[in-house]
Amino acid sequence: MRKIAISGAAGRMGRRIAALAIASEQFDIVAAVEAPGHEAIGKDIGELAGVGIFGVNVTDAVQQSPDVLIDFSTPEGTVHWLDVSRTGGVPMVIGTTALTESQLAEIADAASSIPIVQAANMSVGVNLLLRLVGQVAEALGDDYDIEITETHHRFKTDAPSGTAIALGRAICEATGKDFGDLATYGRSGKFPRESGEIGMHALRIGDTVGEHTVCFGDLGETITLGHTAHTRDTFARGALRAAGWVVGRQPGLYSMQDVLFGER
Repeated sequence: MRKIAISGAAGRMGRRIAALAIASEQFDIVAAVEAPGHEAIGKDIGELAGVGIFGVNVTDAVQQSPDVLIDFSTPEGTVHWLDVSRTGGVPMVIGTTALTESQLAEIADAASSIPIVQAANMSVGVNLLLRLVGQVAEALGDDYDIEITETHHRFKTDAPSGTAIALGRAICEATGKDFGDLATYGRSGKFPRESGEIGMHALRIGDTVGEHTVCFGDLGETITLGHTAHTRDTFARGALRAAGWVVGRQPGLYSMQDVLFGER
């Protein structure tokens, strides 16, 4: 059994990762951690996950050495647990979103010492979509407008989603363009669409788990690619799959493409 630590353990994703890890009997949760002062500290992770008493309480420090740490916390939390993992030589799986460029640079720097899987979305379907949108954009060329729409629950704190941004970056990587130059976030007023721009639109509705749609349109046709997540278990299973995969790897920064499709 892989010994895992979960940071952000009391969050929506942390609890589902814990529940599925316990049910799988392939992972042993040796640490469930949250930020100092969090209301979940001292509570049993199994009870928080809805599967009954497990025997591991939420703390603010990793007190046993795990084989891998799975992080779904906050950008600031990710940086903290990155330092802890680097010091202890513990591989990481990072699913936290809304990371800044400087925080991403810190992850890349830490990956020179430990293996890290970092992805905005860990579902198999989304990672297939990330492949497809680049291929479609490359095949269609510059005559097609591109619009990306994402919908999530009302509690999500970042917009657009990390997955929507990853889709835009995948398109730009395949076509040799700069996402920062082309991304247009929402529209208001009467402005014509600029040639080449990538429209980014975010909706926040109720308890929607996650929907992403990429539209390619020319004068005469529209091609639509999309993905809908019906449950957070999709992402939790991907994170656990990545956790099993990254243990024993050479230091480096890996993606879910590496985990799922064996590109390295």
